[in-house]
Amino acid sequence: MAIEGFKSSAIFDEIQTNVSNEKTREDAIKKVKATFELKIKNPEGKEQIWTLDLKKEGTIKTGKGSAKPDIIMDMDDDTFVQLASGKLNGQKAFMSGKLKIKGNMMLATKLDGVLKSLTGPKAKL
Repeated sequence: MAIEGFKSSAIFDEIQTNVSNEKTREDAIKKVKATFELKIKNPEGKEQIWTLDLKKEGTIKTGKGSAKPDIIMDMDDDTFVQLASGKLNGQKAFMSGKLKIKGNMMLATKLDGVLKSLTGPKAKL
């Protein structure tokens, strides 16, 4: 699933590996119950969408999902990498305009737990 030109692609690969574990997937669905559409733009201006379904399927895929997402998060590649690594706080990213959110804003706070549980202990939103 690696997408050339996107640093965040490796993070999504790690999430994919972790949700392929049945217990991890079931736990994530129980905690989150939402579908995230993440629009990531790389430095060249190319946009890539990843859809993280933690409502029913417990899957991540490139492109838009079949169902309407509960939340759409729009950011650049570096911002997502910083969020996932814990170097950037999600609230600060949103307040500074680095992160744009459409849909249920309260779900944005759940992304913290998702990144922590599906990429290891380093994520911090």
